[in-house]
Amino acid sequence: MDKHLRSIVLLIAAGTIAWLIAGAVFLVLGSDTKYVWTCVCGAALGVFGVRYTIRRSRRSGI
Repeated sequence: MDKHLRSIVLLIAAGTIAWLIAGAVFLVLGSDTKYVWTCVCGAALGVFGVRYTIRRSRRSGI
């Protein structure tokens, strides 16, 4: 993995972790389920983004 790709993956992973932390905070505070589900969807999209970025870079040879 080159330096540029690693920084992109780290950025996406940081956002995914932020969604997970926010979801945990909403669960602990007992807030509405729509906020928790928003965090779950954000984390799921982040995981998809990491996988997509790595897969695309391998395919294109960047």
